[in-house]
Amino acid sequence: MDKSRRNLLKLGTSLALGSAVAGRAAASPAAGAGAVPPPSASGNALRLVTFSHAGGAPRLGAVTAQGMVVDLGAAAKALDMTLAFDPASMMSLIAAGPDAISQARRCAAAGRAHTSLDSVQLLAPIPVPARNVYAVGWNYLEHFDESLTAKKAAAPLPTHPVFFTKGTHCVNGPYDAIPFNPAVSVKIDWEGELAVIIGRRGINIAQADAMQYVFGYTVINDTTARDMQVDHGGQWFKGKSLDGHGPMGPWLIPVSDIDYNNLDLTTRVNGVVKQHINTSQMYFKVPRIIAELSLGLTLEPGDIIATGTPSGIGAARNPPEFLKPGDILETEIAQIGVIRNVIRQGNA
Repeated sequence: MDKSRRNLLKLGTSLALGSAVAGRAAASPAAGAGAVPPPSASGNALRLVTFSHAGGAPRLGAVTAQGMVVDLGAAAKALDMTLAFDPASMMSLIAAGPDAISQARRCAAAGRAHTSLDSVQLLAPIPVPARNVYAVGWNYLEHFDESLTAKKAAAPLPTHPVFFTKGTHCVNGPYDAIPFNPAVSVKIDWEGELAVIIGRRGINIAQADAMQYVFGYTVINDTTARDMQVDHGGQWFKGKSLDGHGPMGPWLIPVSDIDYNNLDLTTRVNGVVKQHINTSQMYFKVPRIIAELSLGLTLEPGDIIATGTPSGIGAARNPPEFLKPGDILETEIAQIGVIRNVIRQGNA
């Protein structure tokens, strides 16, 4: 990247952060983690959820702009519609492709077999991924710079995306507690990110074709145990794979319904803005990420790719800040939604 483009991206990042802090200066502490915020204004976007009702088995639903959950299976039955997917599995819906999305839209529009958001439990859109969560490191320039500053190191800008993975058990619900066990880690940090969900199997995907392989988007927080990163030689897998340290949701929005390249991403702790960026500031865009990740490596429907976090992580602050029991972590992406997770001490 030439110096002029780097400076332009960094200027845009700084302006976005300044605007967010000014707008949130009087922000009150976040509401209880159990409260489900209504959908953000995003036109006629289809909001696909995995939910359970009264402790029952997981079901697929669509959330309306009024905050109602339409049970896709029940709605299809009322419409005498044969679904192309299993109404209990988001992985099945994703694999079924465009036909499944069209059927989900018809069910949502019918508005039958619905209930309020407050009366159900929202799970992660993909509660049990088939494979590890893929993730991209250092995909916003100011985060790259702050990481080097914290390490008192120097390095050239990456010429290729930096990839790592998070174990499948890291995935957590959008309003579920993030476990905190001081015997495991006392330096739990936040990393708000946009997650891309793959919709088609592919290998060696050309950058020009990459968006054809995207099913949709959701919010994820790449919650990280910084002390484990140090203890295990600086590698990222262990410190980013603790159980429950990857909350995501609240819903999945199809690729056709929003522009991923112009979304405000904000992370708050107890109502205070810690990170703010617009996804237009990504160093490596989604097509480049998919093209490079798929080089010699097969991507499957339902694969999750966390696309990187902006500056503002706790470990890079002076003095460093980390999450503690009772804190409320909010990760919000405009036009998608907000996830809200309380940090809860336990022995897990």
